[in-house]
Amino acid sequence: MTDSKYFTTTKKGEIFELKAELNSDKKEKKKEAVKKVIASMTVGKDVSALFPDVVNCMQTDNLELKKLVYLYLMNYAKSQPDMAIMAVNTFVKDCEDPNPLIRALAVRTMGCIRVDKITEYLCEPLRKCLKDEDPYVRKTAAVCVAKLHDINAQLVEDQGFLDTLKDLISDSNPMVVANAVAALSEIAESHPSSNLLDLNPQSINKLLTALNECTEWGQIFILDCLANYTPKDDREAQSICERVTPRLSHANSAVVLSAVKVLMKFMEMLSKDLDYYGTLLKKLAPPLVTLLSAEPELQYVALRNINLIVQKRPEVLKHEMKVFFVKYNDPIYVKLEKLDIMIRLASQANIAQVLAELKEYATEVDVDFVRKAVRAIGRCAIKVEQSAERCVSTLLDLIQTKVNYVVQEAIVVIKDIFRKYPNKYESVIATLCENLDSLDEPEARAAMIWIVGEYAERIDNADELLESFLEGFHDESTQVQLQLLTAIVKLFLKKPTETQELVQQVLSLATQDSDNPDLRDRGYIYWRLLSTDPVAAKEVVLAEKPLISEETDLIEPTLLDELICYIGTLASVYHKPPSAFVEGGRGVVHKSLPPRTASSESTESPETAPAGAPPGEQLDTVPTQGDLLGDLLNLDLGPPVSGPPLATSAVQMGAVDLLGGGLDSLMGDEPEGIGAPSFVAPPAAAVPANLGAPMGSGLSDLFDLTSGVGTLSGSYVAPKAVWLPAMKAKGLEISGTFTRQAGSISMDLQLTNKALQVMTDFAIQFNRNSFGLAPAAPLQVHAPLSPTQTVEISLPLSTAGSVMKTEPLNSLQVAVKNNIDVFYFSTLYPLHILFVEDGKMDRQVFLATWKDIPNENEAQFQIRDCPLNAEAVSSRLQSSSIFTVARRNVEGQDMLYQSLKLTNGIWVLAELRIQPGNPSFTDLELSLKCRAPEVSQHVYQAYETILKN
Repeated sequence: MTDSKYFTTTKKGEIFELKAELNSDKKEKKKEAVKKVIASMTVGKDVSALFPDVVNCMQTDNLELKKLVYLYLMNYAKSQPDMAIMAVNTFVKDCEDPNPLIRALAVRTMGCIRVDKITEYLCEPLRKCLKDEDPYVRKTAAVCVAKLHDINAQLVEDQGFLDTLKDLISDSNPMVVANAVAALSEIAESHPSSNLLDLNPQSINKLLTALNECTEWGQIFILDCLANYTPKDDREAQSICERVTPRLSHANSAVVLSAVKVLMKFMEMLSKDLDYYGTLLKKLAPPLVTLLSAEPELQYVALRNINLIVQKRPEVLKHEMKVFFVKYNDPIYVKLEKLDIMIRLASQANIAQVLAELKEYATEVDVDFVRKAVRAIGRCAIKVEQSAERCVSTLLDLIQTKVNYVVQEAIVVIKDIFRKYPNKYESVIATLCENLDSLDEPEARAAMIWIVGEYAERIDNADELLESFLEGFHDESTQVQLQLLTAIVKLFLKKPTETQELVQQVLSLATQDSDNPDLRDRGYIYWRLLSTDPVAAKEVVLAEKPLISEETDLIEPTLLDELICYIGTLASVYHKPPSAFVEGGRGVVHKSLPPRTASSESTESPETAPAGAPPGEQLDTVPTQGDLLGDLLNLDLGPPVSGPPLATSAVQMGAVDLLGGGLDSLMGDEPEGIGAPSFVAPPAAAVPANLGAPMGSGLSDLFDLTSGVGTLSGSYVAPKAVWLPAMKAKGLEISGTFTRQAGSISMDLQLTNKALQVMTDFAIQFNRNSFGLAPAAPLQVHAPLSPTQTVEISLPLSTAGSVMKTEPLNSLQVAVKNNIDVFYFSTLYPLHILFVEDGKMDRQVFLATWKDIPNENEAQFQIRDCPLNAEAVSSRLQSSSIFTVARRNVEGQDMLYQSLKLTNGIWVLAELRIQPGNPSFTDLELSLKCRAPEVSQHVYQAYETILKN
């Protein structure tokens, strides 16, 4: 008979009977009773009264009975902590049982009993199990350490379990290695700053060796751990990729996605010119295609991940378009996702195939799918210019079907095509106007009104068409009302004599009869424009519109890079970083792809690019001019800074371009290049009138050095890092860091000649960057650099160079020339080198500015495990020109209100809440407010760097 009989009883007075049976001398009766207890517990009955009786049954050799008792213990130990202590002796005893299954069972249960009182009794048994001769016991004990750390982290650290866990990474059994990695990863996630998984080439080698022997879950743990490692160079990255690639053919889809994540991450470090890079691309496609033959739920997860991969590296699947064609029995969520990827992969080569497929989808019965298919045709037209005409004729065919929702979607899409290709397909307007009466959706009506207004001069009865919409003006949605107002004003500016009455009518409806503030405001603006200056009105309303971009729904590059690091997790399905959906800060670490070495990509290494190539092809971190912060970066949000330029002589850079044209393409056609006659030094920051403490604060005012410019304390200087390895620069190795001392910014360089020939004729030039950093003097290497020789140089920098927003904001592209060649590299500079010394705000000004900056500009961050108290934090930050304006204590927490100012005049205000943790470490909550919220993330990084180093 099966065990289901235990769940069918509904007797009363059962507890007493069970109590008697549990204390029976007969083993079989005891076992039956415990099964009944577990059954009652499972269906939700409270059987906690039987705790002592069940615990007495632990003293048995029967493994099945022991498992049942342990199950009961795990469930009730929390509600009966005093009773749970009774079980400790049995645990200790079971941890020394000759049977490894019982030892492992005991240690597993110990980890699941989350009772503080008994954790210290479990340390000794756990220590023995971690060094047990049986690998099954060791692997179970490894996971127990992570569970124990969750209950009492301090105890685990004091007992030295973390070191034992690190030793298990070198264990001979692969499953032990996998569980040790899993446990350390779990602990490291809750303590991001602890650096528990201190990975190095030796430990990586051990993990890769264990990878082949593990179970599938063990492989996932190891692959996820590998994904957090940054190889020291492209050779190591290639070596790891070669050893991870066989995992792509694993039967478990989670293993495949974890392997894809590792490869996608390390491919960043490989040069596109390598044969291996092309081989790897070819190897990535088949496993991803195979995932699409699984059940629909798995397909959806795979498709969401493929969507990210295709955005990052479309070449991986460019020949696999057919696998994304929709099947008749696909669920709608799979169909929509496939459609999205089809558009991303659409190119001139496959557009005919894609369009034929999309036209077929547009006749399906599923309304949502048909709508998206019609939109997809429009997106193809915008993406592949050569196909635009074919797309428009396909859309016209669909309009002829007279299916209401198809017609409406087609009109919305054609409006976008008109925006992309003005004055090209206007012949279709007549067909669109025929379907005017059938439009009932706001978006379609608004699109049609826009088309009529935009091409009013070509439509004979444009005024009649717009007047027909005007009849039910107040019943229309806001979107349609706004579009109608603009369209009629456009019509009036094109045909003033015929439409005067119409424009007065719409302005009156929008301003006097409407209670929508947006509509009223737009109405009044048009009214005033038309009544005061019709010529200006024409210039504003009929101005040439920018062309719409081909990919409006691409994920922003930095977010995409972060999501690539989370392939195979929920983040890759939601397309959101974990911080957006994981509650609280615990366990959320911002990840990013490894930085590229100078020649790891042909697009970044002009050694492999022709000297005359346009800048966009040489450094892919330089965005287009169109998305610049522009005015924002030049806004002077603080008090005006005035004063004469520094009295230094302009630095003569020579009448010829030292870099021999090699940099012309990198720097654009800027006259301020190295070929220009001189650099102008930036204006000296004048001493503000009173940005220090308020008057009347006695002697503190006299000695308040922080309120002026005169502080000579230097800000934090990061250790030198290798920016340009010798193997990428024909033997020249460049290491460096950035410093700020007494108001001057320097780039401290170390040049090492690892070639066999002497190096001379050095020069340096920067690409345009977000804060206008530029060399303020030539690169002075006074003597020829002999082989094996190293020279240290401090290059003064100014912030008077050309400004162009880069991504990320603090990236800097540098070109260095010597007698051998021109070399390029990019690096990131810490933002605190741009914090000026007169950044202390008056208290009143601070308060007013904080209130004035909108709340949506506020960004919040956490700095965990800071080893400083409030006094030390304030002092440390002040040395890097972050000034404490006020300080108060609220409910035992220190609050610091701080201000800083960047070299381009942007002020950043901060509220730092210091939460005392354990005596040696505190947690800080940082709120930043700034009119240019783009800088907040980098200011937070500066805070973290300064406080933790």
